[in-house]
Amino acid sequence: MAKKLYVGNLPYGTSDSELQRLFEEYGSVMSAQVIVDRDSGRSKGFGFVEMGNQDEAQSAIDGLNGHEVNGRALTVNEARPREDRGGRGGGRGGYGGRRY
Repeated sequence: MAKKLYVGNLPYGTSDSELQRLFEEYGSVMSAQVIVDRDSGRSKGFGFVEMGNQDEAQSAIDGLNGHEVNGRALTVNEARPREDRGGRGGGRGGYGGRRY
């Protein structure tokens, strides 16, 4: 089963294909995507890589976490599901945490 990895502290000039090539040494790469700002089109400095299975993902984490690319030490770990940001900030339901 494929395993998704988070890759942080990427050099801002990194392309999807460069990210894929970096991880191919550790196994089959199902997808590689550098996240870009939708307004400016510039990299946000992180991305996601989907490896073919858990063993390949762990091999990539072991081999690339802390590895320097263009003077930047990468952060590589298992991607976590995105937290629900909700529409209202603060998570207090509009009552300031007070009970009535």
